[in-house]
Amino acid sequence: MEKILDRKIKLIWDFRGPSAASTAEHYAKHLAEFVIIEELKFDIAGFQYITDMHSIAYLVVAEFEVKEVREILKPQRGQVYLDEQ
Repeated sequence: MEKILDRKIKLIWDFRGPSAASTAEHYAKHLAEFVIIEELKFDIAGFQYITDMHSIAYLVVAEFEVKEVREILKPQRGQVYLDEQ
């Protein structure tokens, strides 16, 4: 069983509208740059197409990093990340 602070948390930014997919893809590039600059524990960032009018960008962080990253980047939501995702 993982210790609570060792869990991976997926921070999510929702983009809606006709340009949602391209905006999410572009934002994911900035998230990948942020991982390098801030030397975060995990190098997991990306984007996902949901529908024609909804896409997300996401960043996976260690639970101990959540508060600081959340204050800087202001994600809309988050969830526990499982490696199978």
